[in-house]
Amino acid sequence: MIKVCKFGGTSMADANAIRQVKSIIEADDSRRYVVVSAPGKRFKDDIKITDMLYRCYNEVVECGNCAKSFKIIRERFVQIVKDLGLTLDIDAILDKTEQEINEKKSADFSASRGEYLSARIVADFLGFEFVDASEVVRFDSHGKLNEDYTDDKVSNRFAKTEKAVIPGFYGKNFQGEIKTFSRGGSDITGSIIARGVKADLYENWTDVSGFLVCDPRIVPEAKVINQITYKEVRELSYMGASVLHAEAIAPVMKRRIPINIKNTFKPQDKGTMIVPNDQYNSAENDSVITGIAGKKNFTVLLIEKSMMNAEVGFIRRVLSVVEHYNVCVEHLPSGIDTLSVILESEQLKDGVLSDMIGEIRENVNPDYIHVIENISLIATVGHGMARRMGTAATLFNALAQANINIRMIDQGSSELNIIIGVANSDYEKCIRAIYNAFN
Repeated sequence: MIKVCKFGGTSMADANAIRQVKSIIEADDSRRYVVVSAPGKRFKDDIKITDMLYRCYNEVVECGNCAKSFKIIRERFVQIVKDLGLTLDIDAILDKTEQEINEKKSADFSASRGEYLSARIVADFLGFEFVDASEVVRFDSHGKLNEDYTDDKVSNRFAKTEKAVIPGFYGKNFQGEIKTFSRGGSDITGSIIARGVKADLYENWTDVSGFLVCDPRIVPEAKVINQITYKEVRELSYMGASVLHAEAIAPVMKRRIPINIKNTFKPQDKGTMIVPNDQYNSAENDSVITGIAGKKNFTVLLIEKSMMNAEVGFIRRVLSVVEHYNVCVEHLPSGIDTLSVILESEQLKDGVLSDMIGEIRENVNPDYIHVIENISLIATVGHGMARRMGTAATLFNALAQANINIRMIDQGSSELNIIIGVANSDYEKCIRAIYNAFN
């Protein structure tokens, strides 16, 4: 049996956490490939190493070198090595890293060094081989992961490597330069390695005992989800559930490799198992819904035009304007004479919104366009909802009793989720109401 283990930032935060990681690895000999993040926060007001590395890049751009910011990073890693009692020459590694950050003047390279340094230390501590992610993870000329090429590189590189530690979060682009995934991308690296080595299980170790039904900051008593499908996780991760990166599902999904979300600091807890649809056991979860997640700060463009449904190309022309401004469409609910275009407010700054509305008016000549701002989207997800009578009624009745006005409803044909739009001010209250209705 082969297991790939990814350990997050809290699992790398200090020497005690790394000792705990070692005890987990040594408890199961099938845990052969270890992917690590950069050190995270040790306490509430601490600074993540990745954030400090981005400061290094900014300092290089402004001052020509990153000596001030890198000093803090150096102290952190030197202390970890000292506390672990390693003979690793971390000073030499750090000297070279600082020099390269100064010379390359690359945000991606700078940010990637947290994972690189973590992996060097953990490999030495475990006695495993260090394999740089830049050897095996490749991006194409469009900045997208080159999946087939990467799969081949991983498969070939680890065919004769019994045990290894790999830094997460980055790879190499077609020009041979370091390129990172989006934040949290070490989850993706772990998934890529799991697929490439044909792992039987991908364990993702973090500081919580699995996926919770909803954000515990909003519902402190939120239950752990025992089992969940790939598709459900994709929906919840995309809508803000932060336990696993949304893009980490695709690589293992193709090989049908289960993912187990586990707690580094409570390894005895079962955690959450993420499985293909046909392996899902409804008896594992005792609720109709699986999870609730959401995001704040969306803008709705409500476009109305009489006989819109008879006008060929109407929606295409609207979307071509949105595309022209390089803005992603989140949802597109429509009626016979209305079209709602839901966009992330962050992408509409600096006059983009007003310019976009003006161009839409020119292209489709609507009767009117109404802009609704400060909207939150909340997704209620679960295979148990499909074809079960009364699910939507339960949800909407709960919101009515909580005196929450629903501004938008969107349900896919798969019946896997129901997405609603509410005012930002109702966000937390809405999640609590839905949770209580089904739990």
